[in-house]
Amino acid sequence: METGSKQKAELAGVVKRFGNALLKTQTLSPRQAKSLLNIVRCRTAAMGGHEEVCDHCGSVHYSYNSCGDRHCPKCQYNKQLAWIEKLENEVLPVKHYHIIFTVPHSLNDVCLWNDKLYYGILFKSVWETLRTFGYTHYGVESGAIAVLHTWGQNLSLHPHVHCIVPAAGYSIQGKWKNIGKSDDDFLYPVRQLSAAFKGKFLDSLKRVVYSEAPMTGTKQIIRYLGQYTHRIAISNERILQITEDEVLFQTKDYRDNGTVKNTRLSGVEFLRRFAQHILPKGFVRIRRYGIYNARVKRHLGLRFTVEDSDFEKLIRQQEAKEAKDLSKSAVLPVRKCPYCKTGNLIRKKEIPRIRSPAGNVLSLLKAFLQ
Repeated sequence: METGSKQKAELAGVVKRFGNALLKTQTLSPRQAKSLLNIVRCRTAAMGGHEEVCDHCGSVHYSYNSCGDRHCPKCQYNKQLAWIEKLENEVLPVKHYHIIFTVPHSLNDVCLWNDKLYYGILFKSVWETLRTFGYTHYGVESGAIAVLHTWGQNLSLHPHVHCIVPAAGYSIQGKWKNIGKSDDDFLYPVRQLSAAFKGKFLDSLKRVVYSEAPMTGTKQIIRYLGQYTHRIAISNERILQITEDEVLFQTKDYRDNGTVKNTRLSGVEFLRRFAQHILPKGFVRIRRYGIYNARVKRHLGLRFTVEDSDFEKLIRQQEAKEAKDLSKSAVLPVRKCPYCKTGNLIRKKEIPRIRSPAGNVLSLLKAFLQ
């Protein structure tokens, strides 16, 4: 049996088809099992929803709720857009640099042994390196917004941290100061930055640090980083086909100028790779440091515009916008009937979420996949 043009191939379909086989060969953590359960139940009757009736032709429609899991490909797009819009109003009006910190694949076994500890050390080493360079090179408290990304295009384990760093900092004299050189493509010397990160992460670390030239504008770099904030290991759009034994999906080969290619994996191997990118419960994968950290900003009394009045005006505008958006969200949107294309769908009743039977999340996943 194949999932082709008649039925769109999705991650949920992969879980349904190969989930039981995965459970027979792999030991999943409770967090991994819960995410897979959420993904397979997302926008199904199990999540509850509502019944709608067309006021023209009388046809009945059912809409089901999303799971909201941060590893679900159906639930992240709107969160990503909201994050980008919010950040565009918060960052300094200066150019920003994109810096990527990666670690060698030879350390993947350490990551698999304790991913929460490993990722925590990675974040800590990244910020300590950037903060040290801010003080030693320019005498300022710098800042960064860092996003953890754990996968490669073929779902292999590839932990790395994307950072955007502003070309400005707060000096020890209590003044704003531009950092970097206008005619230089890199904020800090890449080799020095790499060596410092290597020392801070592990004595034996073989580093790879990539520091890109600044992008043309603040919005561009925020939207670039926004691609990574709420992205999961694979989107539904990249899954092309689910067969009896395999999953066919698209990948980019960066060794071949980013050429898009098709890759086949056995269904169980595909799920195994995906599961290793499910983060530990409560782990924060987007972090703010230095002048972009709320606690540091309060401590230093920072204002991100020249005039305090302008700053306060921006805050009031943002608060007014949030209040307006909130009021809009309280009004149910009117949808056209997909059958007659004329009538409006009127919500008639709520459909309660199906209560799960007693048991741990792993047993619930097994039961749902039967």
